[in-house]
Amino acid sequence: MSTPPILSLDDLHFAYEAHSQVLRGVSLDILPGTITAILGPNGAGKTTLLRVILGLLKPQRGAIRLEGRPQKSFSRREMSRLIGLVPQSEYIPFDFSVLEFVLLGRAPYLGPLDMPREQDRDIALDALRAIGLEHLRERATPSLSGGERQLAMIARALAQQPRVLLLDEPTAHLDLSNRDRVLNVLRAQARLGVTVVFTTHDPNLAAAIADYVILMRQGALLAAGALESTLTAENLSATYGIPVRVLRMDGQLFVTA
Repeated sequence: MSTPPILSLDDLHFAYEAHSQVLRGVSLDILPGTITAILGPNGAGKTTLLRVILGLLKPQRGAIRLEGRPQKSFSRREMSRLIGLVPQSEYIPFDFSVLEFVLLGRAPYLGPLDMPREQDRDIALDALRAIGLEHLRERATPSLSGGERQLAMIARALAQQPRVLLLDEPTAHLDLSNRDRVLNVLRAQARLGVTVVFTTHDPNLAAAIADYVILMRQGALLAAGALESTLTAENLSATYGIPVRVLRMDGQLFVTA
């Protein structure tokens, strides 16, 4: 028996304005415990797709099912326990310590006036250890570098303990060392059964970690499937509008223009 998808999208259409179509008939299934990369140039609709999946934007047409249930049947608390989002950037209006910021990921498990419990603190500290920021737990969040802030947002999402983890360009602000750390964390999450979906404009990032790849251009899916069969020179050239080569080095795919 085949594994049912944890996330199903059926003919999604979305426009910010009446004559500005951003998503055009997007249909796909994502299996639990896998890592999926959504690839495409700037303006392809990648970030919008994540926001529609999370319920922050409502599609004009189409349907979304999560764990077999219609998305609209989930309460906001249920959605927050099921799906975590790591945005590209985020304005932080308060002078939180890094630990306090990561503890915000426990909000779906607390009442409106509840304070975090010892268990919540332990989960937040585990998330900081996983991402390599435990030594900065008392640092004021506004004083972090751009890369450290990105790592803190990932730690907050890990503290949320979602079953689906959405990340928008998760390594965009990171150096090579922290990039590898994040990739190892995402691999570990997938081994624990978490479904990881991330956007990127970098095919080599997808080649390094993804099980499945979705290629988007101008709001439409050009190709979707397993990494080896989808990350091809023909598909990538159509996605980015330039000639692209796909090579194999030391057993791994490598993409170059």
